Amino acid sequence: MSRNQLFRQEAVEYAKAKWLGKALLISGYSSRSVAALSLMFFILLLAIIIFGNYTRRINVNGEVLSQPHPITVFSPQQGFIIKKWVNAGDSVAKGQPLYQIDVSRTTSSGNVSATALKAINNQLTQIDGIIIKLQENKAVTLDNLRRQLEKYRANHQKSQTLVANAATGMEEMRNTMTNYTDYQRKGLINKDQLNNQRYLYYQQQSIYQSLNTQVIQEGLQMATLESELSTRSADFDNQISQYLYQRSDLQRQLAEADAGGMLYINAPSSGKIENMSVTQGQMVKANDSLAQLTPAGEHNYMLLLWLPNSSLPYVHAGDSVNIRYEAFPFEKFGQFPGRIASISNVPASPQEMALYNNIPQTASGGISEPYYKVMVTLKNDSFRYQGGPLTLSNGLKAQVTLFLEKRPLYQWMFSPFYDIRKSVMGPIDESNAL
Repeated sequence: MSRNQLFRQEAVEYAKAKWLGKALLISGYSSRSVAALSLMFFILLLAIIIFGNYTRRINVNGEVLSQPHPITVFSPQQGFIIKKWVNAGDSVAKGQPLYQIDVSRTTSSGNVSATALKAINNQLTQIDGIIIKLQENKAVTLDNLRRQLEKYRANHQKSQTLVANAATGMEEMRNTMTNYTDYQRKGLINKDQLNNQRYLYYQQQSIYQSLNTQVIQEGLQMATLESELSTRSADFDNQISQYLYQRSDLQRQLAEADAGGMLYINAPSSGKIENMSVTQGQMVKANDSLAQLTPAGEHNYMLLLWLPNSSLPYVHAGDSVNIRYEAFPFEKFGQFPGRIASISNVPASPQEMALYNNIPQTASGGISEPYYKVMVTLKNDSFRYQGGPLTLSNGLKAQVTLFLEKRPLYQWMFSPFYDIRKSVMGPIDESNAL
C-alpha cells in the first residue's frame, strides 16, 4: 500500500459504484403484444397500398374570355392622342368616335397635311368651276342645235307639202297632155297648142324634181343635225366625266391627306367599353392597343386553358376541374367548379397563342412543348363577398387543377421500375402489339 493512499482500492471502487437511490424495475410488454401490433401495422399499410388509389393532377394557367369575344381596337399609325370621348364602362354605338389622333408632320414650310389639304381644295374648286362651265356650254350648244333642228323640221314639213302639191299638179298636167294628144289627133287643136301643153308639163315636172331634191337635202341636214347633237352631247359628257374622274381622284388624295393629319378612331360595333389603354396626350405607335370593346347582346364567360401535350390522353370533354382566380385568392374565396366543354384536335399555333395574355412560357420566353386549346364552362360568373357583388371580367387570370389518370398506390410506387423495364426491353413483337 502506498503512503499517500488512505483507503484501499476496493473500498474506493465500491464507493463509486454504490447506488444513491432505490432501483425500480418496470416490467415490459410481452413479445407477443409487440409482434401483434407490428403485424397489424404492416397489414394496414399493405391494405392501403393495395386497395388505396391516387389521382394524378396538374395545375395549368388560363384566362377568362367573354362570348362573344371582345374587340380590340388598335392604332393604325404613330401619333399622339389629342382627344378622348369615352371612358371604361361606357356604352357606345357603332361608329361613335373613341379617340382623335394627331399624326401630322411639320416642316420648315409649315404643317404638311394642312398645306396638302389647302392645295387639293384649291384644285377641287377649280375643277368644280370647269365642270360648271362645261355643263353650261353643253346646255347652250345643245339648245342651239335643237332649235336649228326644229326649224329644219318645220321647213321640211312645208317642203313635203309643196312636193305633194307639185306631184298632184304634175299628174293633172300629164292627164291634160294626154287629152291634148287625143284632141290633136281628132283635129280639135293644132300641134303648137299640143307642144305648148307638153312644155308646161315638163316645166311642172322640173319644178317637182327641184322640190323633191330640196326635201331630200333637208332630210340629210336634219340627220346631220341629229348626229351632231348626239356627238356634241357625248363630247361634253366625256369632258365632264374626265373632270369628274380627276375630282374623284383629288377627293381620294384629300382623304389621304386628311388621314395624314388627324385620325378618328371609331367604335367598330355597339357595345360596352371594357378598357381604355391610353389617355389624352399619350404617344402611341402603330398597332398599339387603344381600347377593348365587348359587343352588345347576351354574354357568357368561359375559361381558356392551355393543356400540355403529355396530359392530353387523360383529359376529356365533360371532366370536372377546380378553378382558382388570381384576383380572388382561394384562401378567402375558395375554389370554383368548372367543366371542360371542348378540346382542340391539333396543337395551337404560336400565332394563335400570341393573341392571348396568360400563355405558358419557359424561362427564355419560348414555348417548351405543344399545347392544346381547352374551353371550360363556368358554373358561376358572379358571386358575393361581404355583401358586395363580384363579377368576372375578360382577361381575368386563373389557375386550374386538372385531374388526370387514377392508379392504385402500389403502381405509383413501382412507376420507377416501369421506366427501367422500358429501357431494358427489346423490340416489340408486331403480332402481339395492340
